[in-house]
Amino acid sequence: MSPAAGLSGSTADADRPALLFDMDGVILTGRESDPVVHERALDDALTDYGLTVSKPQRTALSGYEYTEAFADACRAAGVAPEPFYTAREVHSARRIAARIEAGVRGVAPGADVLATLADEHELALVSNNYHRAVETAVDHHGLDAFAVSRGREPGVTGFRRRKPNSYYLRETLDRLDADAGLYVGDRETDLLAAERAGLEGVFLRREHNAEAELGTEPAAVIDSLAGVEPLLDA
Repeated sequence: MSPAAGLSGSTADADRPALLFDMDGVILTGRESDPVVHERALDDALTDYGLTVSKPQRTALSGYEYTEAFADACRAAGVAPEPFYTAREVHSARRIAARIEAGVRGVAPGADVLATLADEHELALVSNNYHRAVETAVDHHGLDAFAVSRGREPGVTGFRRRKPNSYYLRETLDRLDADAGLYVGDRETDLLAAERAGLEGVFLRREHNAEAELGTEPAAVIDSLAGVEPLLDA
């Protein structure tokens, strides 16, 4: 499919289409947060609860995802699974935000195009990362081109609203008073969420996902953020 295919006339206001972007691997360097963040956040949560757990329990409790294994390990430790998961995630969000402020996560190449795009279009940042981390990235890196920035809430509900769920994309479109546009991401889950939200999914292919095979066809494939503007002019 050509880069501009499927994009023309895709928004309610063709002169100012909504442009939504993923954060990790798209606007910020690094495809995801370091897993050690969740390990250390688990230590924080265990301290909060005054708990000591076995090695197998720790393995189940330190993963990012909310799983049956996580819930079972919580019950074995004598704590309610969902509140404990939220507690651990709050610490993960705090630690990720601190790493951004410390300069561990920088702005990805080509992000200077955002200022130009914002002159003519409504821009939004929508991520599976925690809302605190997204807000910190916007503030720390001066990403004021984004009219709206949205990450997920800590806890099971926020976990279940992650992409490919379209919840946060649809919420953001409501805030922009838009019902269509395009979403730039670097994972197939971004394309699926975009499709479910009524957006055109644009796949940004960089070194970290150069060999990724897609089961969902994007409206366009670009190799830099500079590739967004030509799509709009086509």
